[in-house]
Amino acid sequence: MGTAILHLLLFSLMLLQSPTSAAAAATKSYVVYLGAHSHPPAELLTESSADELYGKVTESHCEFLSSFIGRDEASDAIFYSYNRHINGFAATIDDDVAADIARHPSVVSVFENRGKRLHTTRSWEFLGLEHDDAVPSDSVWKKASLGKDTIIGNLDTGVWPESKSFMDDGGYGPVPSKWRGICQNDHDPAFHCNRKLIGARYFNKGYAAAVGTLNATFYSPRDNEGHGSHTLSTAGGNFVPGASVLGYGNGTAKGGSPRARVAAYKVCWPPSAGNECFDADILAAFDAAIHDGVDLLSVSLGGDPTPYFNDSIAIGSFHAIKHGIVVVCSAGNSGPSDGSVSNLSPWLITVAASTMDRDFSNYVITGDGKRFKGASMSQKSLPSKFYELISAANARAQNASADQAILCEAGTLDPVKVKGKILLCLRGDNARVDKGEQALLAGAVGMILANNMASGNEILPDPHLLPASHIKYSQGVAVFRYVNSTKFPMAQITRVTTQIDVKPAPIMAAFSSKGPNTLTPEIFKPDITAPGVSVIAAYTEAQGPTNLGFDKRRIPFNAVSGTSMSCPHISGVVGLLKTLHPSWSPAAIRSAIMTTATPLDNSIEVIRAASFVKATPFSYGAGLVRPNNAMDPGLVYDLGVNDYLNFLCTLGYSETQISRFSSEPYKCPESINLLDFNYPAITIPKLKGSVTVTRILKNVGPPGTYTPHIVSPNGVSVSVKPSKLSFHEIGEERPFKVTFKVRKAFASKDYLFGELLWSDKTHSVRSPIVVKM
Repeated sequence: MGTAILHLLLFSLMLLQSPTSAAAAATKSYVVYLGAHSHPPAELLTESSADELYGKVTESHCEFLSSFIGRDEASDAIFYSYNRHINGFAATIDDDVAADIARHPSVVSVFENRGKRLHTTRSWEFLGLEHDDAVPSDSVWKKASLGKDTIIGNLDTGVWPESKSFMDDGGYGPVPSKWRGICQNDHDPAFHCNRKLIGARYFNKGYAAAVGTLNATFYSPRDNEGHGSHTLSTAGGNFVPGASVLGYGNGTAKGGSPRARVAAYKVCWPPSAGNECFDADILAAFDAAIHDGVDLLSVSLGGDPTPYFNDSIAIGSFHAIKHGIVVVCSAGNSGPSDGSVSNLSPWLITVAASTMDRDFSNYVITGDGKRFKGASMSQKSLPSKFYELISAANARAQNASADQAILCEAGTLDPVKVKGKILLCLRGDNARVDKGEQALLAGAVGMILANNMASGNEILPDPHLLPASHIKYSQGVAVFRYVNSTKFPMAQITRVTTQIDVKPAPIMAAFSSKGPNTLTPEIFKPDITAPGVSVIAAYTEAQGPTNLGFDKRRIPFNAVSGTSMSCPHISGVVGLLKTLHPSWSPAAIRSAIMTTATPLDNSIEVIRAASFVKATPFSYGAGLVRPNNAMDPGLVYDLGVNDYLNFLCTLGYSETQISRFSSEPYKCPESINLLDFNYPAITIPKLKGSVTVTRILKNVGPPGTYTPHIVSPNGVSVSVKPSKLSFHEIGEERPFKVTFKVRKAFASKDYLFGELLWSDKTHSVRSPIVVKM
């Protein structure tokens, strides 16, 4: 059976026309989650029998709600009936009705239809030339048939179907027979699918319940924002020679699994109170994607950590995992704060973001001869000469404060003071590209964007509308000091160039969310890091590269940053693994990716944070993905559905809840320890005295004998028994125990890190160790 990478496109910020937000914005909508269905497999149902079955489920949901609010009211209130794999419905109801429903014995959970966010940095403050280890080699791509016929689903803002990344030229055969999806173009007849882009759907009812009536532009899976096309093409885009962004980074664009089939699930829309993707729509997309036959789902969005049964991504992904579908999620863009990571479920792969060994740079040269290396993708460049340099604080409009003007916010600059000069702006509050627009509108010939203290060393190349350079905080301090101490400050901005083989790389992105896991500290998150800064991939041509209305440029590829961008890198690797090892479980695939990762950069030093201090596994997870090694990990830490149910039992969920969640009878084991959960990392958040944990390794390679190598956390002794593990055949499992003991007279309030590595001299199976006393 062919594998399929369905990149669930969850984010369609349609900026063509805003939704009406009237009184409906005050309407409350809820998701009533009833667990799982026990339908026969979809492939055994005829179209008519399936329609009849799903219709009966929808009717049962209406009958259930009518017992609380009446028949007519129930029919009007329900706007989604989850009737395929996920059992439940979404409805507009009063708070007291929701509370009554939550107490019903057949209900697993009731939660508000909350909004989540895309994990890209542009809205808020796989193109060849990446870190060698992070890109599959030609031999691996060939061996894995370039991810051929894997179906990648993407929850996001939809897809731009005209992009060359989604063309089906190059020998695509018929659509896989397992595919049951559709191309939902009923309101957008110009939207077409093909043998590459085999399906697309949109889900907007949860969004409408939150913001009010929608106009006609909201009824299409078309990506009018760019995010969905970018993420989907990163995971599974076709080969496109000569791709670049405004002439920078020229090369052949290709996704991680370039021969995969892809499908888009549009669940994200223009922001409402900062939220774009609503729970009710996300659950509907998961239910549809599982039914459609995807092999993996890429989900570049998330929200604040929420109990598992109240989180649409946690619920939807569990139902996907039950059907062997791998779900990859972004870690979030709330870094560098500790405990900021989202998408915490142990059945997910959670991805952090780091740089690659390529940058787009230029230099700021001040009149005193100092040079400052910055980042930019400005299409225009200045002549090689000096211009007057002015601080935006000194260029404020009459009605603006210096604090407002220095941020180059709209309406705060005086064109008379700015015209013909290079403007020095401070990062913060408004978007970086918006500052460039304001500088241009005020008549500046160029802009220097200096980081504030919070942004530190993180600089990002943006496609500004005027010549610009983004510099670090320390550099900005020096330039501001020069301006404020010089009577006639001058500067020049050099032409942008593409640099490759940059060292050190990767460096963790400052925005990348960090561990520890605030919901279940024993579960290690994030799992892995991948390139997520200035990633070049396909884009919508409904927007310019800055997504500003003022920007009339249209380009087929764009460079974007965020954990949204790192997530589909891992999705692409998963697509290759699904093709090469179709029998592996989602947990085995995650283990292969994690245990073969490296914590070292291309200077053979520990990966650094954006502040240039050594990062920890709470930033990079198990390390930087190494796709070539992941194809042959030797051993894996495997988990099945029952292991996840046992996990929920240790958290105090009732047997009744868990049984409904899984659609099968379940009984909690008499003795179970969360620390023994067979994750590819060991996390002990409360080590007192000593503790022993158990893990099980499964052989997925040739026969061999593995011995352990330990790097102990400071102040902790670590021992492993037995001292070797021998494997004779594929699928053979061996348990082992690891004992942790606090050394006498050692005390620390911080998390401490180490690692456990099993090696047969060919394979290295490495697991992070995290301990707190």
